[in-house]
Amino acid sequence: MIQCKRCGASILDNSRFCSFCGTVLDAAQTILLCKRCGARLLSTDRFCSQCATPVSGAVRSATPMQQTAPAQVQPSMASRPQMTPTAIAATSDSRFPTMLKVPAGGFTMGEGMPTRRVTLSSFLLSQTPVTQRQYQIVMAKRPSKLPGDNRPVESVNWCEAIIFCNMLSIMQNLQPCYSIGDATDLTTFDTASAVWKRVTCNFLASGYRLPTEAEWEYAARGGGMHPTQTQFAGSNDINTVAWYGENSDVTTHDVATKTPNSIGLYDMCGNVAEWCWDYMGELPSQPVQNPRGPNIGAMHVKRGGGWLDDKEQCTVFYRSGSAPTGKSSSLGFRVCRSY
Repeated sequence: MIQCKRCGASILDNSRFCSFCGTVLDAAQTILLCKRCGARLLSTDRFCSQCATPVSGAVRSATPMQQTAPAQVQPSMASRPQMTPTAIAATSDSRFPTMLKVPAGGFTMGEGMPTRRVTLSSFLLSQTPVTQRQYQIVMAKRPSKLPGDNRPVESVNWCEAIIFCNMLSIMQNLQPCYSIGDATDLTTFDTASAVWKRVTCNFLASGYRLPTEAEWEYAARGGGMHPTQTQFAGSNDINTVAWYGENSDVTTHDVATKTPNSIGLYDMCGNVAEWCWDYMGELPSQPVQNPRGPNIGAMHVKRGGGWLDDKEQCTVFYRSGSAPTGKSSSLGFRVCRSY
């Protein structure tokens, strides 16, 4: 048995992660104490997971901890460029998603179920899906099968979308929303690992996250100030607002080339389907405020339909699910922030 450096739990010798706090076990990491709240941190942490103080404001722990073998630098981390704000600014004017405010309000979620009344707080949502250029700036790679700077990024699984959100938050000096145990740098976690079942979202954090399924549908319908009963995001004529199976020429297209909905959001339907935070489950049967889906499950929700789907799959109320490791050239994501 070995001992986790962060929480002290006893772990099997061949374990890669602490099953209690999610810490990577194959790295020699110095334990630090947050100057503000005293929480125990690792030298690889950039923010305190308790109070969000930068790790530069931490001090070395006086408590001796068990030492492990020196860490092997993962190629993906070693090859990632260290991008300063100046370097990022020189890359592209559209380097970060444009965020639009979606005002608080209520709506009837789903189709034909008047008891499913949902009330939401205000939030920010990106005007378009994350583009391939934006993804490359943050993650230093391009996974998409249908290349184009301003086309939506695709072939990204749910875990990779979560990692992007935290990395973008860190780039902009915002508090990351996602953590596994105390870890907010999720780049070292294998996306196929069961440890991803332990990922949690701090909805009070200032950083980027995936929208909940309710937030996605509310925004697609136009929010509380501009509610719409149209089948698609902004129109009953799918051809004016979406790239889908009958007009896409079997490919994605640059974002924001169709008409936006009433609050200025593009491509909420068609082009690529979009990951949501929630596990797949039944929609709420009673009025509810800020629903965030089931706490456990095997499938995560995807919404909006994509370039190969029929129009029924591109409606504002159609929902489907995919395993968190699932990838498709018709599946991407957009980002959200609590307001």
